[in-house]
Amino acid sequence: MIRFLLLFNLLFYAHFANAFDLKNRVLYNPTAYITSQCYTKTVDETNKNILHNPCFSCHTKNKEPNYTLGDEELQESYDFPESALKNPWINLFKDRTKEVAKISDEEILNYIREDNYKDKNGNIILKSKLENLDKSWDSNNNGKWDGYIPDINFSFDKEGFDRTNSKEYTGWRAFAYRPFLGTFWPTNGSTDDVLIRLPKLFQTNEKKAFDLEVYKLNLSIIESLIKQKDISIDEVDEKVYEVDLNQNGKLDLASKIVFKWLKPKYDFKTKKIKDFSMSYVGEARQKLLNSETLIAPGLYPVGTEFAHTVRYIDIEADEKIKMADRIKELRYAKKTSWFTYGELKNLGMEEIKEAHDFPDRIETFIGDIERGLNNKKGWYYQGFIEDAKGELRPQSYEETLFCMGCHSNLGVIADSTFVFQRKLETDSFSNGWYHWNQKGLEKIVDKRLDNGQTEYVRYLKENNSGDEFRANSEVKNRFFTKENRVKKDEIEKIKNDISYLILPSKSRALELNKAYKIIVDEQSFIYGRDAHVKPLINVYKKLKERQSTGLKKQ
Repeated sequence: MIRFLLLFNLLFYAHFANAFDLKNRVLYNPTAYITSQCYTKTVDETNKNILHNPCFSCHTKNKEPNYTLGDEELQESYDFPESALKNPWINLFKDRTKEVAKISDEEILNYIREDNYKDKNGNIILKSKLENLDKSWDSNNNGKWDGYIPDINFSFDKEGFDRTNSKEYTGWRAFAYRPFLGTFWPTNGSTDDVLIRLPKLFQTNEKKAFDLEVYKLNLSIIESLIKQKDISIDEVDEKVYEVDLNQNGKLDLASKIVFKWLKPKYDFKTKKIKDFSMSYVGEARQKLLNSETLIAPGLYPVGTEFAHTVRYIDIEADEKIKMADRIKELRYAKKTSWFTYGELKNLGMEEIKEAHDFPDRIETFIGDIERGLNNKKGWYYQGFIEDAKGELRPQSYEETLFCMGCHSNLGVIADSTFVFQRKLETDSFSNGWYHWNQKGLEKIVDKRLDNGQTEYVRYLKENNSGDEFRANSEVKNRFFTKENRVKKDEIEKIKNDISYLILPSKSRALELNKAYKIIVDEQSFIYGRDAHVKPLINVYKKLKERQSTGLKKQ
């Protein structure tokens, strides 16, 4: 019987890897928007007095205009629809010890050092494939790709701007940030980077000509709006842009974007919005004055794009950890429509009412593999992932559904996004505008919170572990005693250098790379894409209805 099951699994995965149907809309897991991390056991099974709360990092009190109301309540219970009570992420429970042992260090290093984004001539492989579309990728059978065609050159100047081989600007700009808590730390599986691009009108001056200084200023203005705080900039003459950036009541030299928002007025005669306390510069300013674009704290302008690559972990000769050339996933997001504060608040209230009236109703998201899925709040999310040969392919509908819960209904996000509000600022290298291949994660200080604590240290204390699954023994052994108390001397080291916590050892990096490579070989992403070797034990296989976590919301 055991031999039969093993044979069945081998045949199943072989078929799955070689005959993957991207157009299939029959879902194995209709609640893929509920992440695997949400099934973690929060009460320690060896000591019921020890609680683990990784939940606070995502499910937290909202900040306007994110009207995900009462999200912090989800720290206290597994509030899932009935169909999601049985954990669908079955890859979590697989033992991959034998498969990992078969992959040599040399083999995995050779694999992750292959560039699957560009060919040997420097051409973007996906771009060529999407412009010469295979029928199996053409979801609506119209003979063309209707979504994002990758155009990032991954060649960054000293200010983080992506440049073509002829040194032209692609519009993309890389920025450095403190990786989000837990899952996104390299020690838990992957390295990653994030780039932002604003629409063309934010890159041009009032004569509609590309103007780098205008673009840099608009990016800083939007950083101020998203973070809802002052942002330091290189000194500029406000008279050139006709905008009082430092809000001192006159046009002079400014070295700061001052965040001071006063609600603008609506002119019923001209049918335009006027009296902006904060404004874009260049062509975007003209469009704003004509009500052809909009501005508000906490919201990106329509047309804003983000690109996010998730990658393997490479190791240099001195065993220093760095981002690998090989991409696991290329994730893409674009804001396509504007929602006012009132509209967003109504959506938040509707979500609460629906959850109350129909607690077992499954969320649905409109979209397809080409354009991506609509998060109902103005954004489309789409992505590419490795095929069985290691080449990037479009994600299926279900594989993209995996992204939607995090980018729609969490208290921690700002206008559906995670990272730009975590961007490093003027006390950092290049004011935080750089790519990780220009400078790594070393010597970045932990973020100081309002209560004097620091962010990563707080996560360790609240979670009593370095990841949601409590499977990272490397972090556990370094930062916790056998009695599960934090080692004070060790956590002090994080405060001035987060890499001491979030970068893995060489052996762990190799192990994580191998474990993920097996998922790629199987093409079993819909069953979970978390890299691990041993079966995870701190995760529920099945939950009870409205089961308590035992936690108190933070």
